Amino acid sequence: MFSFNGQTAIVTGASSGIGRATARAFLRHGAHVVAVGRDREALAAIVADPPTRVCHVGADVTASDAPAQIVDATLAAFGRLDVLVNAAGVIATGAIESTDDEVWDRMMGINVRAPFRLMRAAFPHLERTNGNVVNVSSVNGLRSFPGVTAYCTSKAALDHLTRCAALDWASRGVRVNAVNPGVTVTNLHRRGGMAEDAYAAFLERANATHPLGRPGDPDEIASLILYLASSEASWMTGETIPIDGGRHLTCAR
Repeated sequence: MFSFNGQTAIVTGASSGIGRATARAFLRHGAHVVAVGRDREALAAIVADPPTRVCHVGADVTASDAPAQIVDATLAAFGRLDVLVNAAGVIATGAIESTDDEVWDRMMGINVRAPFRLMRAAFPHLERTNGNVVNVSSVNGLRSFPGVTAYCTSKAALDHLTRCAALDWASRGVRVNAVNPGVTVTNLHRRGGMAEDAYAAFLERANATHPLGRPGDPDEIASLILYLASSEASWMTGETIPIDGGRHLTCAR
C-alpha cells in the first residue's frame, strides 16, 4: 500500500466526485491534504484524524489570485508541498456551430488555464520536495466524440500541457502525469446541465459503450491518482493514462 506520511497534497475540485474521493484517499494513506473547492459546506465534510491533517480552502480556481491563495494556504498549514492534483473540471455539450464564446472560454478557463496557473505557482515548492503533479483529464482528451467540442478540446490541451510540463521539469526532479477517466458516476454531467432522466439514460448507455460493461467509480480513479503520485511510479512522467473500462479502445458508438 502507498504511504504519504509526512507529505502534503493539494487537491482541487475536492468538494465532489473524483476530487473528493482523491482527497479522502490521500488522508487514508497518511498525507496532509489541502482540499480546494467552491462549496465550503461540502469541503467541511472531508475530515481527518487528527483534524489538523486537512486544510479546507474555499476558492474559485479561475480567480486571478487563486494560485497564490492556494499555495500560501498550503505552506501556512503544512510548510511543504509534495503533490498537486488538478481535479477541478467542467463539461458542456455543443458542436462547433452551437458553442458560443462564453462556453468555449469557460471550458478553457477551468479545464486548462486554471491547472496551468496552479502548476506554475506550485512548481518552486514541488521542486524542493521532488514532488509531482497529477492532472485529471478525460478519455475525451484521447478520443474525439461528437457534441462536446469544447470539452474534448480542453482535455486534449490538458493532456499536452501534462506532456510539455513533464519535459520542462524532468531535469528539475518534478514528475507530471494525467489520468483519463471514462464515464464516472459523479455530479459532472448534472452540473453541466444534464437533466436527471437524461443522466440515467446516459449511465445506462455507458454499460454498452464501455467494454467492461459499466461506468467507473470515483474511488477507482483516485486509486490510480495515488499510484502516480507515489514513489511506486517514480520512473513515470508525461503519461496520460486511460482508466475507462476500455472506452478508448472502441469505435464511435
